[in-house]
Amino acid sequence: MELSELLLEPLRFSFMQRGLLAAVMVGVVCSVVGAFVVLRGMAFLGDALAHAILPGVAIGYMANGGSSADRGALFWWALGAAILSALGIGMITQGGRIKEDSAIGIVFVGMFALGIALISAMRSFAVDLSHFLFGNVLGVSNADLWRIAIAGFLTLLAVRMFYRPLVAVAFDETHAATLRLPVTALNYLLLALIAVVVVVALQTVGIALVLAMLVTPATTAALLTRRLPLMMGVATLIGALSGISGLYLSYYISIASGAAIVLVCIAVFLLVFLAAPGRGWLWSLFARRRQAAQM
Repeated sequence: MELSELLLEPLRFSFMQRGLLAAVMVGVVCSVVGAFVVLRGMAFLGDALAHAILPGVAIGYMANGGSSADRGALFWWALGAAILSALGIGMITQGGRIKEDSAIGIVFVGMFALGIALISAMRSFAVDLSHFLFGNVLGVSNADLWRIAIAGFLTLLAVRMFYRPLVAVAFDETHAATLRLPVTALNYLLLALIAVVVVVALQTVGIALVLAMLVTPATTAALLTRRLPLMMGVATLIGALSGISGLYLSYYISIASGAAIVLVCIAVFLLVFLAAPGRGWLWSLFARRRQAAQM
C-alpha cells in the first residue's frame, strides 16, 4: 500500500475525521497549558485533577438517570468537579500554612474516594463510564467537538490575555508580587485552566492517561529550547502530531486510541531525551568522552 493510501484510507470514515480533529485540538491546548505546569513543577496537580473529576462524572451519570448517553451533562459535571477541586487546593494552600503537595494529596484522595463511593452504588458503571477512564476518541460526536473547541479556545484566549502575568508568577512569585501583580488571582486562574484542560482531554485519552498529554509534550519541548514562547510552539507541534500519529497507529494495529496517542508522545520524548542537541543523554556522553580524550 502506498503512503497516500495509508494516509487517506482512514479518512473515509467520519469517526476518524472527528477523532483527528479532537486529537489535534486536545494536543494543542494540553501543550500550551502544560508548559506552565512543567515550569512550576505542578505535574502532581494534573494527575490529582484527572482523578478528582470522578465524583462529577458519577453525579452527572446519576442525574441522567443512569445513562451516559448525554455526554454534555457529564462534561459539565466533570468540569465543575475539576474547577471546585482546583480552587479548593488553592484555598487550602493560601497563606502558606499547608504545603501545596499536601493540599493536592488531601483533595485528590478525598474527591477520588467520593467518586468511587458514588460509582460503587451503580451496577452498570463498568461499561457506561469506561470511556472516561480510558478515553474514546473514535467515539467523539459533533457536539463533543464543539465542546472541546469552545473550551479550548477560551483556554487559549485566557493564556493569551494573561500571558505576561502568568509567566512572571511562574518564574518568581515574590518578584511578581513586588510588581503589584495579583499573584493569588493568577494562581487561581492557572488552577482553573489546568482543570479545564484535564476535562477537555478526557474524551481522547481518559482519566488514566490525561497527565501524559499535559506534561510530556511540554517536557520534551523543554529539552529542545529554553525560551518559553518557542517551548510552547514546539510542545504544541509535538502534541498535535502525537495525536494524529497515535490515531493512525490505533487504526492500523487495532489498539486503544488513547494509549496509542500517549505512547507516541512518550516515544518522541525518549528520542529527544537521548539525542537532543546539547542536552540529550547521548550528546552529553559523547561530549564527556571527547573531553576525556583531549586531556
